[in-house]
Amino acid sequence: MGILEQENNKQIRASKIQKAVLRTVAAAGILSVALVVPNALQALKLFDIDKKFLRNNKRSINSSRQKLVEKGLLEYSGEGFLRLTPLGEKTLRKIELKNYQLEKPKRWDKKWRVLIFDIKETHKSLRDKVRNTLVSIGFERLQNSVWVYPYDCEDLITLFKADFEIGKEVLYIIADKIENEKVLLNNFDLEK
Repeated sequence: MGILEQENNKQIRASKIQKAVLRTVAAAGILSVALVVPNALQALKLFDIDKKFLRNNKRSINSSRQKLVEKGLLEYSGEGFLRLTPLGEKTLRKIELKNYQLEKPKRWDKKWRVLIFDIKETHKSLRDKVRNTLVSIGFERLQNSVWVYPYDCEDLITLFKADFEIGKEVLYIIADKIENEKVLLNNFDLEK
């Protein structure tokens, strides 16, 4: 394995550890610092990280915990207790949103979910984040700021609007028919 691959794997592992620590503290509300390591180890098992890594990386978990405190995502509350800060909660929601996979129902209800957004040129980076997130969720671009998805995703879009703070700039529409929808049907592997 090359040097770049090793560095990339190390960075991915560190990111997974930080997510596990955040999720562990979020699930517990307030958690004793002494309990973070064993609970984070349990959470990391969900990521299919090998047991040898888990045994040998308590120090990495403690280091990740400290970095999260330094970034302002976790804070000490009382003696030896950690809790998620508002910034930590927001960051965790963004992580969850990024990793969110919509469950596809067995049968399509033959309705399109159309998302239209109007974000000003002065907020180009936000527009790009919105587009990238929509692509990662599985939306298809119909036009520049018009995106389509065939399944119910209203709850996700509500969370999406809150996380990106773009409530007024985004419209969620449920449509029965879209002109020339044959391409969309093919892209989503659906039959009308």
